[in-house]
Amino acid sequence: MTAIRVIFVCTGNSARSQMAEAILRRDGGAAFEVVSAGVDPRGVHPLTIKALARAGIDISGAESKSVGRFLGQRFDYVITVCDRARASCPVFPGGSETLHWGIDDPVEAEGTDAQRLEAFEKAMTEISGRIRTFVPLALASRGGARAAP
Repeated sequence: MTAIRVIFVCTGNSARSQMAEAILRRDGGAAFEVVSAGVDPRGVHPLTIKALARAGIDISGAESKSVGRFLGQRFDYVITVCDRARASCPVFPGGSETLHWGIDDPVEAEGTDAQRLEAFEKAMTEISGRIRTFVPLALASRGGARAAP
């Protein structure tokens, strides 16, 4: 069975979509082929890398990618993680299911470094919860078969 293809889209591909990509890669294993992109890529935020590292996920080599890189590709799921991306997300071909997970942008958090990191960890926790719900539903829609992790 082919992997379930997922793209996470946000504005800058600096935090939320990067987190979602990394967490789905970890939790979904080989059953999913996952990428992330931004409508206006800005580089991966250092606190995204730090928050994920604290959760045991290394994305130190990640790059911020433009959604344009993936135009013309077929995805089973297109998931926007912010309202701005939802409004400007391009249409992908081939019967994609579009989902929207409105998650506050931790990049906009103010305060001390610890308070800002807390905002990133809060976003990561919310994304992780959504992915825990998403994975079994997506697998069930494929007949319940799961590739080896």
